[in-house]
Amino acid sequence: MAEVVLRNFGWRHAGRRSWAVRGVDLRIGHGERVLLLGPSGAGKSTLLAALAGLLPADSGESEGTVEIDGEGVGLLFQDPQTQLVMARSGDDVAFGPENTGVPAAQIWPRVSDALDRVGFPYPITRRTAALSGGEQQRLALAGVLALRPGLLLLDEPTANLDPAGGELIREAIARVGTTLILVEHRVEQALPLIDRVVVLAPGGGVAADGSPEVVFAGHGPSLAEQGVWVPGYPLPRHRAVATPAEALVRGEAVAVRDRLRPVSIEARAGEALAVVGPNGAGKSTLALVLGGLLAPTSGTVTAFADPRPPHRWRAATLTGRIGSVFQSPEHQFVTSRVADELALGPRRLGRPAAEVRATVDELLARLRLTALAEANPYTLSGGEARRLSVATALATAPRLLVLDEPTFGQDRATWIDLVALLAGLRDEGHGIVAVTHDDAFVTALADRVHDLAPAAPDPLPRRRRA
Repeated sequence: MAEVVLRNFGWRHAGRRSWAVRGVDLRIGHGERVLLLGPSGAGKSTLLAALAGLLPADSGESEGTVEIDGEGVGLLFQDPQTQLVMARSGDDVAFGPENTGVPAAQIWPRVSDALDRVGFPYPITRRTAALSGGEQQRLALAGVLALRPGLLLLDEPTANLDPAGGELIREAIARVGTTLILVEHRVEQALPLIDRVVVLAPGGGVAADGSPEVVFAGHGPSLAEQGVWVPGYPLPRHRAVATPAEALVRGEAVAVRDRLRPVSIEARAGEALAVVGPNGAGKSTLALVLGGLLAPTSGTVTAFADPRPPHRWRAATLTGRIGSVFQSPEHQFVTSRVADELALGPRRLGRPAAEVRATVDELLARLRLTALAEANPYTLSGGEARRLSVATALATAPRLLVLDEPTFGQDRATWIDLVALLAGLRDEGHGIVAVTHDDAFVTALADRVHDLAPAAPDPLPRRRRA
């Protein structure tokens, strides 16, 4: 087990005026299990990256010191795709032990044990590219656990998991005997896993530090006001002000080979539709089909009374009618400035320069991104990147929004803002389709819920080295 000591630690990304994190003095003892909280952008993910040694000197400016007394650091990123490196699932979990000198005879037993711990439902020959986002998250965690690190760093390990998958992950974390630092917005579910809470202040330093009982009892109201998820604080609900109108998009027996079983679904103007279901059911694939970004293998998709299916529309037509938000926000960023990302869609549609500037300024303000207008999108925190991806979908004022995990990585304040924004759009007559595992989001906004059936189980044996 490792001990961690940070003395006045700070980090600023290259080209940024503001520090991602600063003034952190913190000691975490051998075997302590810490829940790291803070508003979006307070530097939680940056701090984990620093502890993992993943902040190269040439990519920013640092101050203070970071010391780790112990061997091996394992980090699970917010986006699991960034740490999957092999084509087959078993090989990916084995990659870490193979490259850290674990004896060959121990590697595959470790792989099997790690996959069992996270409840990975497929054989080791399963292609990593065929996994859903939640399944990739389980696999990435298995790869970290197979290293058996002295310090385990987990950045929202259950964010994209269904309830059953999230519980499996929490059970796996509970059994790990190591020093643990956990970033998690599902605070109530994380409390049984930890014995200490550390809250980063938005302006730098540590805002609170102690047992969960002490931190939440003594600082609850002020932390909730700052945007920290504090157990027991209610969230606003938004009921539709009018009856849903016409169907904007309709899928009839839509299927995608090996990714989505046949499903019939429609999304209507003035309605928020939540698409839920277990990992691997094809929710993200369905979002791509409804958004016109993927052609179905079978079935039909019709939208906006157009005789052509959405995937055959011209890019400008699609952009003006349907806005999509991917599960991984960085997959839709194409410029080097936040403001340019927001301006890109309206400019492509030929909107006047003054209108583009007004749109950009409004979205920056509404989604709390104004201070990041000049920042590179790839240096944003996970929550900031998610808000930018939502903003880019809104920039062209499309009638239909198809959002994949829209609340991922949000603190309490930005979550409330984002849900209120979507509720307002719905009440103005826009249609919203949201793929989500966020039960609070469903309760707060959804007018209707479509529960997607799980995919057929893989009949192959789970544990056989190829």
